[in-house]
Amino acid sequence: MSSPVRVLIADDHPLFRLGLKFALQAQGFEVVAEAETGSQAVEYCRRCPVEVALLDVRMPDGDGILACQQIVELGLPVVVMMTTFQEPALIESARRAGAKGYLSKETDPAELARVIRQILANPDRDWLPAPKELPKLTPRELCVLQLMKEGLANKQIARRLGLSIETVKEYASAAYRKLDANDRVTALLKAQQLGIL
Repeated sequence: MSSPVRVLIADDHPLFRLGLKFALQAQGFEVVAEAETGSQAVEYCRRCPVEVALLDVRMPDGDGILACQQIVELGLPVVVMMTTFQEPALIESARRAGAKGYLSKETDPAELARVIRQILANPDRDWLPAPKELPKLTPRELCVLQLMKEGLANKQIARRLGLSIETVKEYASAAYRKLDANDRVTALLKAQQLGIL
């Protein structure tokens, strides 16, 4: 009989770690270490034999993406990100850091166990969600959005860029259309979620 897969859980919420630990143990995994921060996770992976590291994306003292990169560089376990954040920019950051999976914290324990086993069986495959095609904004549209993000009104943006207010509105409208947004707030929120701003 094969020995259970050795897992590290890194999350700054103790109750989530406890729940995940029990769920994994019920699925036949062995949780050998828990960490509250990204730097603790890296340190545990240096010291104890771990096969899979489950990392939260956002943690204090070195976030999960940075910890993932450092753990992968150590050549130690397979890293799976577990998070509530599903922004394409974060998924791409996780992919670049070397994560093999990117799952919601709401994933069913049996599904989590299945995915971990799949990744371990095929570690060379990319198990992260497929990259979304980002809207192609022109440099001027991006510039207008960036100035909006800084809190400037159309009149101020026009003055800053040496354009008419009508031209600024045209750039803003084009950016809204590409981002499938009806207003400034929605456009800025979507641009931020997509990692455009």
